[in-house]
Amino acid sequence: MTKCGGNGTNRLALRRIEAQLASVAQRRGPVRGARRIDEVDQGIVEALQANGRESFRAIAGQLGVSEATVRARYARLCDEQILQVVAVTNPLGLGFEQALIGIKTAGAPAPVADEISSWAEADYVVVTAGQYDLLVEVVAADRHGLLDVTNRMRELDGVVSTETFLYLDLVKQLYDWGTRP
Repeated sequence: MTKCGGNGTNRLALRRIEAQLASVAQRRGPVRGARRIDEVDQGIVEALQANGRESFRAIAGQLGVSEATVRARYARLCDEQILQVVAVTNPLGLGFEQALIGIKTAGAPAPVADEISSWAEADYVVVTAGQYDLLVEVVAADRHGLLDVTNRMRELDGVVSTETFLYLDLVKQLYDWGTRP
């Protein structure tokens, strides 16, 4: 059982940070070319996008394959980092501060991206083409935490400038766009 701290500590935030630190090395890696998936894989992904709690048995029935096939395919899709089933929350609704930060670098953005992707506050790090070399979405416990993470970014070697876009409201957040045919 987890004990709740008496100093106003948000135990859910602490649990989230611990989980992120434990799994960041597993999630971080180079983006490979799109892997071809077949109709069964596509059906599994789409079923879980519609309902992340759908049973393998129900998915197997919808697709006309065995439950063991769905279980094996699901494991492979997760191992290959094509699929991740999680509870999606609205950080603003939970009292967190959230922002998107555009970063310009002096050279290649990869070293800066690698460093920032290891931080618990960073939940989305992408190398981009355009005005910014990197876009980083961060979630912090409060405004002081947001200030701390932006200051740490500014201090990194290779960072020329940052621009922070503070989230005021989350209007739309969907992850049900399916798969490519």
